[in-house]
Amino acid sequence: MTVPLSILDLATIAKGQTAAESFAGSVAMAQRAEELGYRRVWYAEHHNMSSIASSATSVLIAHIAAHTSSIRLGAGGVMLPNHSPLTIAEQFGTLETLHPGRIDLGLGRAPGSDQNTMRALRRDPMSADSFPQDVLELQGYLTGPTRIQGVEATPGKGTDVPLYILGSSLFGARLAAQLGLPYAFASHFAPNALQDAVAVYRREFKPSAQLDAPHVIAGVNVIAADSAAEAQEMFQATKRARVSLFFGNGRVFTDDEADMILDSPQGQHVAQMMKYSAIGTPDTVMDYLDGFTAHADADELIVAHQSNSTEARLRSVELLALAAGLVRA
Repeated sequence: MTVPLSILDLATIAKGQTAAESFAGSVAMAQRAEELGYRRVWYAEHHNMSSIASSATSVLIAHIAAHTSSIRLGAGGVMLPNHSPLTIAEQFGTLETLHPGRIDLGLGRAPGSDQNTMRALRRDPMSADSFPQDVLELQGYLTGPTRIQGVEATPGKGTDVPLYILGSSLFGARLAAQLGLPYAFASHFAPNALQDAVAVYRREFKPSAQLDAPHVIAGVNVIAADSAAEAQEMFQATKRARVSLFFGNGRVFTDDEADMILDSPQGQHVAQMMKYSAIGTPDTVMDYLDGFTAHADADELIVAHQSNSTEARLRSVELLALAAGLVRA
């Protein structure tokens, strides 16, 4: 690989699995990623989704950090409008204090939930409008000076936890450029504006104390397997799981029902979401990722290994690392 590889772990709860089993799988994935030479593992904040266990993102990061020793860990991301900047500064300041030099903080402005869940979170629907100001407030708590006179984050102040702006539109690209922060594009599930957003980010980037040149992280789905047929079978299973997630309203569809929905115009949305997916044997996956890196003009790839079982995800992690020539720790 010409760029570093990282992992986005969605802490998936597979059919018949518990959240505890999902967390055990996340620990195993981070440990294997550390051994194999991946740069970082990130966890995303989602709420009210029965198949995703990373809702308490900072708590999960703490658990993974306690079971690893060197790999960078972080949020990809925290949905900042769901929280006060001071609370997040304290959480990630604590993480950085406990695990120095290993913690990242990616920030998004989407709710990570539906309207009812937003109300349950006590979230103001207009809170996303203050996202740029909230990012600056949070940055002040971590790096100084504070933007709220007399208020400091303890722990947090002076930890300089690096911030990343997450996005899938030109808004996030422009904000990251203006603030001189790294930009992570969610092309693994929202691919449409990838090239336009990256172009805007690179064109408008202003150097900052954290970053002197643009840094683009692009998301991509990967299923690397020992055979092409096995990889395609797992890819189909992943798409079926997404059909239940997006259209099931708590119901899990049978394979035949899910396939019928996937073949419908409504189901094509799922296929479009997974437009950027490298599926197959290691050589096939590597060829795709090389092309995607150029297409995305990316400085780093963050890979979502999408297989539905822990064992298959770990195998995908291993096969990709070997094919990419990553350096073992």
